[in-house]
Amino acid sequence: MPYVAVAIGGFFGAILRFSVSEWLGTWNGLNIATLLTNWCGCLVLSWLNTVTSEQLPIHPHVRLALGTGLIGAFTTFSTFTVDAWKLFQNGQIGLSLAYVLLSVLGSLLFTYLGFKIATTRFFSRRAGV
Repeated sequence: MPYVAVAIGGFFGAILRFSVSEWLGTWNGLNIATLLTNWCGCLVLSWLNTVTSEQLPIHPHVRLALGTGLIGAFTTFSTFTVDAWKLFQNGQIGLSLAYVLLSVLGSLLFTYLGFKIATTRFFSRRAGV
C-alpha cells in the first residue's frame, strides 16, 4: 500500500510540475519554473513535515502520498542540475552560478519559512494544539 500511495501522489505531482513548466517556461535560458517549483516544494514539504509530526498526525500512507509522491514529483533536483549545466555550457557562467545560489539559498529560506508558518501561534491554535 505505501507504493500505491507514493504512485498516486507522484502522478499528480508530475502533472502539476509539467503544467507549471508549460505555463512559466524559461527566461533568458533560466528555467524559472524549476526554480519556483523547487522553492514552493521546500516550503510545502517543510510545512507538511512539521505539521504532521508535531501538530496534526495523519496516516503514514497519506503522508507518503503527499510528501514523497506529490511534492517529490513536483520538485526535481535533476532538472535543476541539468538547467545549471546547460547555462554553464552555453557560456552563461554568471547566470549558471546565480541560478545555483538562488536555488540552494532560496530552497533553504523557503524550508525555514515552511517550518515557521507551521509553528506560528495562529496555526497551532486553529489545529487545537
